[in-house]
Amino acid sequence: MSLFGSKPAATEDRRSATRRPANARGVVCAPGVETACLIVDLSDGGMKVQLDRGAALPREVVVVDVAQAVAYPATVVWQRTNEAGLRQTGAKSLRGLAPARLVGAREAWLRAGGR
Repeated sequence: MSLFGSKPAATEDRRSATRRPANARGVVCAPGVETACLIVDLSDGGMKVQLDRGAALPREVVVVDVAQAVAYPATVVWQRTNEAGLRQTGAKSLRGLAPARLVGAREAWLRAGGR
């Protein structure tokens, strides 16, 4: 391996899609849970979030990107204190009529200042 080469195999990123830095204000929602977060990075199939406070997340959550007005239904893959890695299934708009399963996420978006 050269000095400027790629990472060693043990620490290589195993994602099939490229990560994009997001640095976006968000809200993690689930029944009985609503906590502010920072969406650190985003890919076509996943995301990493940093929670405002350490809270145990349930397996199924919805992450709301406040500025973009989108919700990402997601499954928690791992969680360490206030960081979590999620597998997401795609962005759903919160503008206009929202599907019944995203009504709670839409309300959280409005409370967070979404317009």
